[in-house]
Amino acid sequence: MNIQTSNNKWYNQLILALADNKIGCFFTLEDKFSLLQVDHQLAVHLVSLNNKFTPQDLIELQERHHQEGTKLVHLWEDLWQSKPDQVLARIKSLLGKNIRIHGRKTKVFKITKPVADSFLIENHLQGSVSSRYKIGLFEKEALVAVATFSALRKMNHTENYKSAELIRFAVKAGYSITGGLSKLIAFFAEMHNPNDLMTYADRDWSAGEAYIKLGFKQTAVLEPQFYVLDENLNRKLKKDNQVLATEVFNTGSLKFILKF
Repeated sequence: MNIQTSNNKWYNQLILALADNKIGCFFTLEDKFSLLQVDHQLAVHLVSLNNKFTPQDLIELQERHHQEGTKLVHLWEDLWQSKPDQVLARIKSLLGKNIRIHGRKTKVFKITKPVADSFLIENHLQGSVSSRYKIGLFEKEALVAVATFSALRKMNHTENYKSAELIRFAVKAGYSITGGLSKLIAFFAEMHNPNDLMTYADRDWSAGEAYIKLGFKQTAVLEPQFYVLDENLNRKLKKDNQVLATEVFNTGSLKFILKF
């Protein structure tokens, strides 16, 4: 599979897909950056595989837009090519175009690994990874959100102190659930009684606004990570001294902690 595709091809695919979803946009160049301005609310930086950017270039671009009151996200070519439906769903969510469900109309249940994996692969930009606990939010019989958590870990700084990680959270494409994440977290906390819950926000797409609203505090900024792409455009963490033709990176992550 040749992954060195032409810029214009995937740019146009995205623009046409947005138009099909009745989302207007226009293309601009800002210095060396190719941007889609979407509905005047959101800027999407189109990052082609063939580029000479550094993570710091992208971080500075994002911060510049933030200071100007604009949200900017980084969309890499490999992500669009491998997960176009998830990308479109995320953009629509950022624009507030989802159908809204009230959390009080939902119920929480434990779910199995296959159910959680299938839902996350379909609805999360980063797919599914291993976890200890899987919890689903249901509206009537329909699964509308999933959260996965780690096992509890003993922390050395305080006696009998246990911490857990919120590993993944995803909502069914096209929907937003008012109070959904807080309801899933409350269910997990009641079951397992952790002292705190930690999680990470992908800086390419988020500054952790949803976590901050729930009372999480930002505690760290993690460095950018570099990846290599396999033939199916799956990202694998780059190993030391590994040299391959196609390398991508992110702008790092933000760590958040919620204390109970």
